[in-house]
Amino acid sequence: MLVGQILKEKDIAEIVTIGPDMTIAAAAELLSSKKIGAVIVQSKVGGFDGILSERDVVRELGKEGASVLKRKVSDLMTTKLQTCVSDDTALAVLERMSSGRFRHMPVVDGGKLVGLVSIGDVVSARLSQLAMENSALEGMIMGH
Repeated sequence: MLVGQILKEKDIAEIVTIGPDMTIAAAAELLSSKKIGAVIVQSKVGGFDGILSERDVVRELGKEGASVLKRKVSDLMTTKLQTCVSDDTALAVLERMSSGRFRHMPVVDGGKLVGLVSIGDVVSARLSQLAMENSALEGMIMGH
């Protein structure tokens, strides 16, 4: 399965973004209200400056305490992102996420941000693909 197919099957097609000058408190509220684990940090439409995840917020909250909520998103966001394209396979993306120990990957086509996939999206797609392959093999063995 390709990343582009995963994006088409996602319930949420919109890319949730936040500005780099917003507070961590605003980012936490956005993550909570949208029930998502990461948000793209964007200062201009179509591009992105970085990504901020729940993990980023919790890590700094543990170090600094509640005062971190007053800091800017740009202070905590990850700027060196791994990205993929719509033509990448789910397995290739899953391997990169696992080896890099991150759970969200922006999808970029033609230099433009077109989506975001989570490790849950990719694992689910991979499991569906394996189930279809298994069913096809069983059908061949049984002569159907």
